[in-house]
Amino acid sequence: MGSSDTTSSQTSGCTEQLAEMLVHIGRTARGEETGAGLTAAQWTGLRFFARANRASRTPSAFASFQATTRGTASQTIKALEGKGLVQRQRSETDGRSVRFELTAQGHDMLGQDPLRHLMAALAGLDPCDRAAMERLLPVIAAELARQRGCRAFGTCDDCGHYEKRPCGGYCACAALDLPPGEIGRLCASYAPRCGADETLPQTAGNAGSRE
Repeated sequence: MGSSDTTSSQTSGCTEQLAEMLVHIGRTARGEETGAGLTAAQWTGLRFFARANRASRTPSAFASFQATTRGTASQTIKALEGKGLVQRQRSETDGRSVRFELTAQGHDMLGQDPLRHLMAALAGLDPCDRAAMERLLPVIAAELARQRGCRAFGTCDDCGHYEKRPCGGYCACAALDLPPGEIGRLCASYAPRCGADETLPQTAGNAGSRE
């Protein structure tokens, strides 16, 4: 076997180990997700509606984030509503559209989030290592979404639609000024930054989704 073949084989082995480790970490972190009376899907929904921006707290955006069908996502949301953890609100501009907000009980439930152990492990990393993960993981997630032909989720900091401004920011996709509280939240209209000669991919859901 030539040196190039050996290098290729070693690279393949390393990437396989990294992929397996990421899956293992995710599985381990979610090992307690049957606690507090919530299923794994319901924990995912609770986290999503806590972290998503205003325009993305919709059933269709949650379905895309969870990589599931709209019907399955709706059942998860219905269960969260039934437990008093989220509540629906009609859009101020389109009465047929809804978004979901966490209730006070929902925010309290996040204090029992099984991911708190993983968050503590990440908090203990060297700041430089943590910063590297913050930079690389969104890139990996966006590339995985591209390969699978599904919607990518991310935050304003590395989104091609985002323009930083003195008192907040501006989203070119939604044509909206963003207050500081919206910046850094998960967005269904996210598009990874591209080079000057590339075109941003088309995104959906920038104005919310109808139920």
